[in-house]
Amino acid sequence: MLKQRVITALVLLAVLLPALFATVAWPFAVLTLVMIGAAGWEWGRLNGVAGGGAVALGLLLSAACAVALWAGWAKQAPPAAWWVATLVWVLGGALALRAGPAGWPHLPKTLRCAVGLVALWTAWLALANAKASGVNFILSIFCLVWAADIAAYFGGRTFGKRKLALAISPGKSWEGVWSGMVGVLLLAALWLAIDRHWGVDTASLYTRLDERHGAVGLVLIAIFLSAMSVVGDLVESLVKRSAGAKDSSNLLPGHGGVLDRIDALLPVFPLALAMSSI
Repeated sequence: MLKQRVITALVLLAVLLPALFATVAWPFAVLTLVMIGAAGWEWGRLNGVAGGGAVALGLLLSAACAVALWAGWAKQAPPAAWWVATLVWVLGGALALRAGPAGWPHLPKTLRCAVGLVALWTAWLALANAKASGVNFILSIFCLVWAADIAAYFGGRTFGKRKLALAISPGKSWEGVWSGMVGVLLLAALWLAIDRHWGVDTASLYTRLDERHGAVGLVLIAIFLSAMSVVGDLVESLVKRSAGAKDSSNLLPGHGGVLDRIDALLPVFPLALAMSSI
């Protein structure tokens, strides 16, 4: 299993890194479009859409991304898209977590599929816009999610006592969540120092937030984004549990599916664009 995970990770890096560091934005936009389309297929399957119906959902999502790419939205999307995503994740996330794994299937299937497709589409749009804004900017958002996850893991293992959502993800604790937030704040402070003292292609998310909202605003928004990364993780875990699935699919050998790898990123990218566009 470990060998399989390593091989898959190396293949993904070999494909993603050249697109990420390309001088033009479209290779990354096209590559992530394909991945988001696959995530749309997985979302359909997890929500009871069988066979060709799930494939159709994935193709519909890919087509919606392609239309946005053709319209030029991959470089500069309407700000309203980020606020739609904010409503979907804050209100929809609260609704999903309140329903729990047992209540989720009782929500209308059409609503579940539609909300998922909107969340995935706005996440792709935010990924593409972040890449168009510069490598430093997009990496600062990626690293926010990774820092929150890593700090939460070690903080939870060391201090974890109070379970966060036992019915959804038994391994998560409130202490892990707080640790993740501390990790993100330390990352923000470090990145601000790098932006100020070393030459970078564009400002990072943290510099933008600091310039627009000040130090207090930066701290509050960083904590909020850290919390939303947990919401993204929990919502995907909830949907998998309600479907009786361990992974969203087997598309990535050793890693599960696309949704398993990007769940925490889905709310953070559009919400980061929303907060930095105010």
